[in-house]
This record gives sequence, structure tokens and C-alpha cells, in this order.
Amino acid sequence: MNHYDDTFAVKICGLSTPETLAVALDAGADMIGLNFHPKSPRFVTIEQAIALAAMARGRAEIVALIVDWDETQAMRLVEALKPDWLQLHGRETPEQLRALKAATGLPVMKALGIAGTEDLAAVEAHRGVADRILLDAKPPKDAAYPGGHGRPFDWSLLAELDPGLRFMLSGGLDPANVAEAIRITRPAGVDVSSGVETAPGVKDAGRIRDFIAAARAGAQSLRP
Repeated sequence: MNHYDDTFAVKICGLSTPETLAVALDAGADMIGLNFHPKSPRFVTIEQAIALAAMARGRAEIVALIVDWDETQAMRLVEALKPDWLQLHGRETPEQLRALKAATGLPVMKALGIAGTEDLAAVEAHRGVADRILLDAKPPKDAAYPGGHGRPFDWSLLAELDPGLRFMLSGGLDPANVAEAIRITRPAGVDVSSGVETAPGVKDAGRIRDFIAAARAGAQSLRP
């Protein structure tokens, strides 16, 4: 299954309990993200992830989020978990993307932090190498882990991108702003983690449902 190529994709990332995963699946999430970065409040062990992936398989695409891993680490994870995607959230270069794709045989999503126009150059550098580009807010300088930390970036910056670029949008999205973010940036999908939480790592069922519904409504506005 590959929702992204022909329809709008909604990804709920950082899921860590069967209960909240069930909510995301029942609400129609296209992709679910499992976070393997130890410093993240959304970290899951491989044992937890295998159980969660078993629930999701066949209903949503399974994305394994890793940060600056080498091919050996990634291969071990892929063999145990059998995810559909790797999401790279560190300082991986295009060359490292190629190596990870070759080693694992999986498509790769590359997260790129955006804070100013100077950050858009990285989008072109990874285009054609990454199977998907995920545009996220840059983390604060003193952050212990990558990602947008619940803060949106200036979406108007993306007006300078090639209109033909298919990307996913992340960073500070929540049920209240996701439809507007979609209208402004016209992405091929959206990704949320902290925007559907009541505390770091604590997903909220109502917010998950509301986010997916709002994202679907926003995606309707993109239809010709």
C-alpha cells in the first residue's frame, strides 16, 4: 500500500501505546511513526514497536524514525520490525541516505528543519535521493532531540519551493491550524506528534481524531 503517491497522507508519529495506536488507525491515519531515538519522550523499544507494528500492519504504513544510524543498526531494526519506511531525523547526508536505502531496501523519508530561506537549499540537495521530504521546524539550539518541538515555522517560506515538489509538512501542527497550514503550503501530506498530545509523549485520543478530521478537510481544499 502506498497512500502517498495518489492521495493525501496523514501521519501520526511518536505513538507508543496500543490504545492510542488503535485510535489513530480507527480514525484513518495513513502512516504511523515509531520513534527509536532514546532521548525522545516518544521512544519505544524494539519489543514495544514489534507489538505496535503487528496492530498496524495492513491498515497503515509503518514508519521507523531513527537519528544518525549506520547501515548495520538500520539493518538490525528492519529485520526485526519489517517497517514500510525509514524516517531519518538527524544530520544524514544524501550519501548516507543512498547507503541506508541500498542496505535496507526500504524507501527513506528525510526530515529537514526549516527556519529561514537559507534552509531551502537542503531540500534541493536531498531531492531525488529521499523518497519523501518532510519539512519540519528547526529544533531550539539547546534541544536534546530533533524535531519541531511543537513550534510551527513560517509557512510562507515554502512559496519559494518548486511547485512540483511533493513534500510532507510537520512542525507545530495541531487540530486548530492544520487545515490552514495545508491551504497555505499545499503539501502532499502532514505529520503530527506533539500537536496531538497533552504532555510530551502522552497522546490524546480526542486530539488524534480531531487532527485527522481537520487534515482531511484541509486536503479537500487542494482538490481542483
